[in-house]
Amino acid sequence: GDVILHSSPLYGGTETLIMKTMPHYGVEAVGFIDGCDHAAIDNAVEKALAKGRIGVIFAETPANPTNALVDLQYLKAVADKLGETTGHRPPVVVDNTFLGPVFSHPLQDGADIAIYSLTKYIGGHSDLVAGAITGTFEWARPVKLLRGSLGTQLDPNTSWMVMRSLETLTLRMERANENAKTVAEFLSRHDKVEGVNYLGFLEGEDPRKAVFDRQCIESGSTFAFYVKGGEPEAFRMLDKLEVIKLAVSLGGTESLISHPASTTHSGVPAEIRAAQGVSDAMIRISVGIEAVDDLIADLDQALAAV
Repeated sequence: GDVILHSSPLYGGTETLIMKTMPHYGVEAVGFIDGCDHAAIDNAVEKALAKGRIGVIFAETPANPTNALVDLQYLKAVADKLGETTGHRPPVVVDNTFLGPVFSHPLQDGADIAIYSLTKYIGGHSDLVAGAITGTFEWARPVKLLRGSLGTQLDPNTSWMVMRSLETLTLRMERANENAKTVAEFLSRHDKVEGVNYLGFLEGEDPRKAVFDRQCIESGSTFAFYVKGGEPEAFRMLDKLEVIKLAVSLGGTESLISHPASTTHSGVPAEIRAAQGVSDAMIRISVGIEAVDDLIADLDQALAAV
């Protein structure tokens, strides 16, 4: 009977879970695409309440793969208002994988729970699969109790690898962030590239800029860009890469690149992908810590094939 109010897009696996699995348990969902448009969020709240009780407000910011932002302070205000008017205040849950705990602190911006794919930046070496939450005792305790009853705790070796990775987390993310800025600037000037969804390019009166300045410490090193053309041109470029690895993960020391529409977001209906801006021409890149000149040279020679 509950409804999930969520930002869109989300990580493809999360969207698939919400759209295809949760309905079997009687849980519906209502999404909003522009997380910086308060009117759009309010409209989604009305639609959700028409279906049932809003059980949770779930956001991913920056979003995978578009880097769309969500105003977390406003989501907190929405949750507080729902608590006053309906008698149930839904928790605000934020997937903070893209910027990680180094470049974004959702709990300080109104979230009750922050979710991390430890597989990505926190793990950082593409050698572990794990997840974690941080949050208030009120909301973290029931999650911990459920995981204990299901038996899904991490094994000792993976836990050790996570602890190992935390030692270099800040160093890795800062270097990757510097590289990403240089790579994004190169792509923005390339005549084979239609556009670049890099947070560092937000400016002026763009409402996203105010949210970025309030919530984000840096722009991060994962972003998307659009090759001129469509899927054939995107595939041609990806096939030519020699240094950057073609893989769907992100946040590792090595640069990874992927085609979201045919991989991570292939389970999302085409019409929803189109509304989100996840086109067949979109390519997502996670910039690593290699010599940035090598990355640019690799992208340049690959784009020459388009």
